[in-house]
Amino acid sequence: MKFDDLDKKLRVFETSHDCYVLPGIYMVARLDGRGFTRLAREVHHFEAPFDTRFRDCMIFTTEHLMNCGFRVIYGYTQSDEISLLLHREEGLFRRKLRKLVSVLAGEASAAFSSRLGSIACLDCRISQLPSPETVVEYFRWRQEDAMRNALNAYCYWTLRKESFSMEKATTALLGLGIAEKNELLSQRGIDFNETPLWQRRGVGVYWDTVRMEGQNRQTGLPTQYSRRRLKVDLDLPMGEEYETLLEKMTAEASKSLSFPRRS
Repeated sequence: MKFDDLDKKLRVFETSHDCYVLPGIYMVARLDGRGFTRLAREVHHFEAPFDTRFRDCMIFTTEHLMNCGFRVIYGYTQSDEISLLLHREEGLFRRKLRKLVSVLAGEASAAFSSRLGSIACLDCRISQLPSPETVVEYFRWRQEDAMRNALNAYCYWTLRKESFSMEKATTALLGLGIAEKNELLSQRGIDFNETPLWQRRGVGVYWDTVRMEGQNRQTGLPTQYSRRRLKVDLDLPMGEEYETLLEKMTAEASKSLSFPRRS
């Protein structure tokens, strides 16, 4: 059978279930680490409950994903996950979900592995959000999750450091509310509200325009110019102030962008 005939016959098997994101729909990609608990605790022995080396690997990966050809407006990372708000009219791969998910997962896994120095894997899913309000709710949801995860992690690892077994520490926290968990930490001299903001609220990465000074190559005179660069925000606000930031990002995701794609 000739190549063209084979191509026509077999191509359908890999494309018959292709799905595309409709135009005008906001896309948020969420990437999660696969087996990161073992990677962090057993392989690399990162400090518990938080380690700046692991945090920096996640930030590095987020920055890479915002610079690897996708039009990403806002990146957010907490724990072992990354969320990316893509431009509403992002047309890469004709908005084919299979391609978006596989390429983002591949880029993230490669970037994280490169920074860590050993093999790591992240998976990816795409949330299709119908409105700016839903985008804001999504990122508020992930920040609330960060807060809950941080409180649970502090409580769990505080008990583990008191020689509680894994099972005993887990059982001790079952059914406890937020106030009770804060009290558990307070009794041990830990004020959860004084822990670093990046641990409780996650880390934001977004584009910022800065004024730079230089020299005109033709005249030799001093000149100023603007440049877009990524800003890493370790002190994200919460509540209404965070909503305001997210509304700004969503507005950015709805208008034309000035930075070029990577070739």
